[in-house]
Amino acid sequence: MHRGLLTADDLAAYQRDGYVLVRELFDRDEIGMLRDSAKRDRALDEQAYGRTDGEGGSVRLSLWNHPGDDLYGMFSRNRRVVDRVEQILGDEPYHYHSKMIMKEARTGGAWAWHQDYGYWYENGVLFPDLCSVFIAVDPATRANGCLQVLRGSQAMGRITHVKTGDQTGADPERVAAAAERLELVYVEMNPGDALFFHPNLLHRSDQNHSPDDRWALVCCYNARRNDPYKEGRHPRYTPLARVADDSIRKAAPGAIEIL
Repeated sequence: MHRGLLTADDLAAYQRDGYVLVRELFDRDEIGMLRDSAKRDRALDEQAYGRTDGEGGSVRLSLWNHPGDDLYGMFSRNRRVVDRVEQILGDEPYHYHSKMIMKEARTGGAWAWHQDYGYWYENGVLFPDLCSVFIAVDPATRANGCLQVLRGSQAMGRITHVKTGDQTGADPERVAAAAERLELVYVEMNPGDALFFHPNLLHRSDQNHSPDDRWALVCCYNARRNDPYKEGRHPRYTPLARVADDSIRKAAPGAIEIL
């Protein structure tokens, strides 16, 4: 299944719900390589930074703009991801940025309700013609703080965002009103599953009080036609060299350029 593209039903679900979940996009060996490499990667660990959640917790992450030829790049440049994003955007996608979310066992913090476009709007991106791909590195469960989404909330458009701890979250009053009308979905995932979601989809996660890590690689893409009108934190249009399925097994762990 994961070697193919999104079906018409998948694309309709994305437009209706704001997301589509692809099970087993990467197999056990591939995601195992990523997990083992990332958790041994001293540079990734040393250059990670925290975001407090206003509830006494903190989430660590490392973020980079340009994918290389290392293992991380083989995931974000992989045709299994990029070709599907192209279907969703209806245009050539380029790599906007990627990040490793390190929600540690027992200490990992929460993420406030937010929209990705709530951040990216400030970077001179005129339209919400972007897509994020959340790839589960560890099992993501309700116990360890899996992603939560409000199904269909992307149709609300961009919501004003305000500061919550070190994080910037969507207007709580509007989120509360949306939560009364829209279905709350806990997106539980197995390693290798991938969630493709709209930049205006409201999403959050709880703190991790479990004994299990919940790491995830999140790759974000912008449409070529949506090239920002000004310089921002993330790049303007940069052609993305896609790689084949077998590139992951051939890749070597390597340092990435962290922002």
